[in-house]
Amino acid sequence: MRSELLALRAGHVFDGVNVGPSGMVLVEDGVIRDVDFTGASPPEHAAVTDFGPDGWLLPGLIDAHVHLCWDGTKDAVEHVASHDHEAVLETARASAATTLTTGVTTVRDLGDRDYLTLALREQMPPTERPDIVAAGPPITTHGGHCYFLGGEADGADALLAAVRNRAARGCDVVKVMASGGMMTPGSNSLHQQYDRSDLRLIADEAHQLGLTVAAHAHAVPTIADVADAGFDTIEHFSFLTAEGVGLRQDLVDEVVRRGTFISLTVGILPGDTPPAPAVAAHLAALWDLVAKVIASGARIVPGTDAGITADKPHGVYPHALTQLAELGMPNRDVLRCATSEAAEAVGRAGRKGVLRPGADADVLALGSSPVDDISAVADIRAVYRAGHRVR
Repeated sequence: MRSELLALRAGHVFDGVNVGPSGMVLVEDGVIRDVDFTGASPPEHAAVTDFGPDGWLLPGLIDAHVHLCWDGTKDAVEHVASHDHEAVLETARASAATTLTTGVTTVRDLGDRDYLTLALREQMPPTERPDIVAAGPPITTHGGHCYFLGGEADGADALLAAVRNRAARGCDVVKVMASGGMMTPGSNSLHQQYDRSDLRLIADEAHQLGLTVAAHAHAVPTIADVADAGFDTIEHFSFLTAEGVGLRQDLVDEVVRRGTFISLTVGILPGDTPPAPAVAAHLAALWDLVAKVIASGARIVPGTDAGITADKPHGVYPHALTQLAELGMPNRDVLRCATSEAAEAVGRAGRKGVLRPGADADVLALGSSPVDDISAVADIRAVYRAGHRVR
């Protein structure tokens, strides 16, 4: 019995790298079979959906840093730390469903509790959630940043065991709290939790086991050690010092030279919801830093940190892309970093973030041009996940 062939048509197509006019994407069994820019007619047996001359087709978007188990309220820490497994898992289900409706078809979850995103991945049908690149609980020191998620490990033997455990469970990425953080009482973002030798040990073991490795890094010396240790992505990249935000251009240049991905923390809900006080104190300086990092030519991907606070609810991703554009990134580059570049950063290159034969059929249809106005990413006409229309 022949499976259904879908033909998606629109006046414009962004394939993850380039823009083409009047394109058609053929989808079968959850996979892209062909992408046509010649104006050819769809096969006779195809089910055709035409989004019109003003419509756009592009790959599903990718958020490189989320926390599905966190509920995006002012009490998010208390919820994820103290509620029972089923309550936290239900939060993750709702977070995943909300995220998918905004056109984000792949997320990298960089901090769950007790590996609950792996359970979510097993229990929730793929067509009802984004593809989840899972880290499990982040590796942290005893009593360190986000220790309440269950990832405490100190010393070489424990760190190696932690990495191997994540690989054995089916995680895709190892997340390390290289510095302290703002969400944990008693933690200090300027404090480096692991030294350079520990960081290199973790990165080397993760790579040997086929996992990527991401580091939460706020403090300037921590960023330097993480870059030297060979991490695939540096999260936040905020250059915090005792005096405030202090960008070190030599470190930015070194990260650019290495080709390390910077997962910039962007995406704040507009309106009256204030950011966390520790963030608000440095917000103007942090936005200035982001603008300078964009101008540096670094490999940037957007990571919202969705779920951790009320100003970062799940579904905030379109605002992240708008903020990148407002801070100086050309709209086409914003689209690339949200699709094909992000796919490479999270370990899904070729499968996600592109419209090409053999890629997963995660497709976003818009009603207007995101090249002319990046806010068009919120002008959603349809979201397809694994070839199934979900919105």
